[in-house]
Amino acid sequence: MDYAKKILYQSNHWYNDGLRKAQIKDMSGAIVSLRRSLQYNRENIAARNLLGLVYYGRGEVTEGLVEWIISKNLRPRDNIADYFINKVQKSAVELETINQAVKRYNQCLVYCSQNGEDLAIIQLKKVVAAHPSFLKAYQLLALLYLHTEQYAKARQVLRIARKMDTTNDMTLRYMHEMANLRGKKANAERPGKEEAVEYSLGNETIIQPRNGGIKALTAKFTVMNIIVGAVIGAAIVWFLIAPAVSRSKADSVNKQVVEYSERINALEAQVSAQTRTLDQYRQNDADAAANAKNAASTSESYENLMAVSSQYNSGSYTYDVMADALLNVNRDALGEGGQQMYDELSASIFPSACDILYSGGVESLNVANYDTAISSLGKVVKMDENYDDGGALLNLGLAYQRNGDNDNALTYLKRVVELFPDTENAQEAQNALNTISQGTDTQTDNTSEDDGTATEDDGTAAAGDGTAAADESTDGQ
Repeated sequence: MDYAKKILYQSNHWYNDGLRKAQIKDMSGAIVSLRRSLQYNRENIAARNLLGLVYYGRGEVTEGLVEWIISKNLRPRDNIADYFINKVQKSAVELETINQAVKRYNQCLVYCSQNGEDLAIIQLKKVVAAHPSFLKAYQLLALLYLHTEQYAKARQVLRIARKMDTTNDMTLRYMHEMANLRGKKANAERPGKEEAVEYSLGNETIIQPRNGGIKALTAKFTVMNIIVGAVIGAAIVWFLIAPAVSRSKADSVNKQVVEYSERINALEAQVSAQTRTLDQYRQNDADAAANAKNAASTSESYENLMAVSSQYNSGSYTYDVMADALLNVNRDALGEGGQQMYDELSASIFPSACDILYSGGVESLNVANYDTAISSLGKVVKMDENYDDGGALLNLGLAYQRNGDNDNALTYLKRVVELFPDTENAQEAQNALNTISQGTDTQTDNTSEDDGTATEDDGTAAAGDGTAAADESTDGQ
């Protein structure tokens, strides 16, 4: 048998033991057994629910609710603890009555600490009348009756308390104490033997102690016995009672530690459950927001698609204008029919639109209008990345390069080399890439040149510009 099965077996064993004791009204023994069952397996739902019932049966409603709430958190569904909790919550009047009874019981404790036994007895009578299963109230009432020497009433109350919990230590202690007090009172009321001898001598009556010497000797022995008894009692306390008390205190501390650990684990379980619930709510909110966003995207895509379809059928719009609207359509958000319409429109519009935008983008690039070139050529690449055997990609990369955006330029130039190797476009793209790389490598060296060299470079640049101007004039002729 492995350890897990052995632990579960022990937990079930103590649960069965607690159930047997609860059936014969041994509530204290049932609580001890059920707590041991939960020490072996804190998720033993049957044991925890039964422990709550035992507490509820003794009038400790709060402790019972705590165990049922823990049980519900451990097993949210198919748990009889739901029935117990709902039953307590539905009887609001009864719950308020129990709450008032507990408050009066606490007030009685204050009265007792202030020597107000009479007020405490009056309030406790009201408490047990309102909450007949409150065991602690019966015990406190019996103690007050014992303190005020009302033994008949104390015996009656203790009988009721014992019927509720047959083996409760406090109830049995009070019954034993009541028996001792009644025995002492009976001995005190019993008439003693005659301790003197009376006789008449003439007209006088003489009273003489009987066996006075023996009684004096007996008194001495009594004193000696008291001293010896005190010494023996001290020795018993030192060697026997003190270690037992220490062990009892240690056991009590250990039980409290275990109890606090169980409560902490229960609270951690509640926090974990609430955290999971909160995460689920957040996830649901995120999913709802994503669904709303997708719905908005789908709606917008259908609107743009229908607008393009109307424009195409009217014949009043140019292909580049219709292509702008069609590029705003998210094909993946469309249904099967919408995707088919998108494919038909794109096949009819994109080729002509690419021709228009490509020629316009190249003209803008040649006149150094780089922003317009990037916009036009970017649309061409979106519609057809392979247009003009990579010419659209090449010119878009050159436009980014001349506009000072080397990062995007590298992206599109490398794409040309990748898709169209061994072509003129790929060679030109590679030359542009080399230029960008050389410009990055030599940037530091150019910065370190002195002012005279910079002036000379400017002159050379001016000469170069002059040569370029001459070349342009020649081309014009």
